[in-house]
Amino acid sequence: MAKIDVIMPQMGESIAEGTLSRWIKKVGEPIKRDEPIFEISTDKVDAEIPAPTAGVLAEILVQEGETVAVQTVVARIETDASAAAEKPKPPAAPSPGAPAPQKPATPAGAPPAPLAPAPAMPPKTGSREAEPVTQDVRAVSDATGGNGAVESMEERLQRKSTPLVRKMAAEHKVDISAIPGSGLAGRVTKNDILSYIQSGEAEQAAGHRGSGVVPTAPGVGSDRAITVPPPRGPAALPAAATVDPWEGDRVEPWSRIRKLTADHMVMSRRVSPHVNTVFEVDYTRVAQIRAKRKEEYAERGVNLTFLAFIAKVVADNLRKHPLLNAAVSGESTLLRRDINLGIAVALEWGLIVPVIKHADELSLLGIARAINDLGERARTKKLSPDEVQKGTFTITNPGVFGSVIGTPIINQPQAAILCVGSITKQPAVVTVDGSDMIAIRTMGMLSLAFDHRIVDGADADRFMADVKVSLQQFTDSGV
Repeated sequence: MAKIDVIMPQMGESIAEGTLSRWIKKVGEPIKRDEPIFEISTDKVDAEIPAPTAGVLAEILVQEGETVAVQTVVARIETDASAAAEKPKPPAAPSPGAPAPQKPATPAGAPPAPLAPAPAMPPKTGSREAEPVTQDVRAVSDATGGNGAVESMEERLQRKSTPLVRKMAAEHKVDISAIPGSGLAGRVTKNDILSYIQSGEAEQAAGHRGSGVVPTAPGVGSDRAITVPPPRGPAALPAAATVDPWEGDRVEPWSRIRKLTADHMVMSRRVSPHVNTVFEVDYTRVAQIRAKRKEEYAERGVNLTFLAFIAKVVADNLRKHPLLNAAVSGESTLLRRDINLGIAVALEWGLIVPVIKHADELSLLGIARAINDLGERARTKKLSPDEVQKGTFTITNPGVFGSVIGTPIINQPQAAILCVGSITKQPAVVTVDGSDMIAIRTMGMLSLAFDHRIVDGADADRFMADVKVSLQQFTDSGV
């Protein structure tokens, strides 16, 4: 028998760690090749990880709830293989494969050795971010006084920052703990700290110096601590505010996806000045085309929904209104070349936004198929991290639950988000041959939340007016 290592996979270029949220298989259970054996959570997506080979789950090395670096061995599968395959495996044997794990100086970007270090070893795990951890010395203040200490991986995660962010914090005298992070494990990213500095809160904090220490990056004033004020104001409230449970209450700790969503929403409201505009749309023409084509689409395995029509029209009009397909970068506006539509999907355990890449290049059938596919795989945890990244505009559809309209929070770093209200038959005034009359029409509301830093009210309303006209005049040629 031979044992095959099962590693924590790298689920995207920017992802360095993953949390093993659930073991689907137990030790001793048989496993088929490509059968899901455990579930992971990253800062981008939840996913089920398939077995690399068939066999029996022999060892579990990482327990549920643990966060480890990519390429860490999380389990081993016992397979029916020749005894010869086992010989080069032990790390102590002087075989040609042995030198690989003995090279601590190997560049972080190099391919991992066959045997990754155990999760309990020191922070040098071989991930891209692990190497600087052992070199980062920060000033620590405690009840016994301040002294220098080598930072561990756990401490680094608690401080939620990278060397670049810490350097920026030192230069601007910013307390990182006051900034809600949108990165991995709530880590403060470069964009987070830039937004915080641009918001003016950093200057306000600098004018009221108090106690607190901001660590500096290695080699950049790392021998001194910078005194800055403690967390204060609205930015610190989400982490500090607690409520005592009453008798009979049930306390449910947040899941990873809920924590990330909460942090992202707080950050978005703090960063972007939200403005909303609401339009009423007559979907009668769309409803007629949908009724005509729905069976045809069903035969091709696609459910034709109102959302598909809306997504198609939005994608086509974003090309004419580039400011709605943009992002803020410092004091500049990034006008995105690609039009990538994020479609919010409500799950039992939270919310996720898979992305339709190059949506403006797809037909109505292509968009409807993509919405069906991404929604189904989001609910079954089959999405890859790449499928929830690089969105340029988001559509959310609370109307399916009966909501007439909503005012959603912008999905950073995007400039706008469209909310689709419920679509129902209603009495409406229509003009026929110059005469007004009451008729039954299929009506609904659309609202747009936009970032007023780069999108003016006139820009938003022109976009919405074009979306409305496109929906009300939708033709079979657009199907």
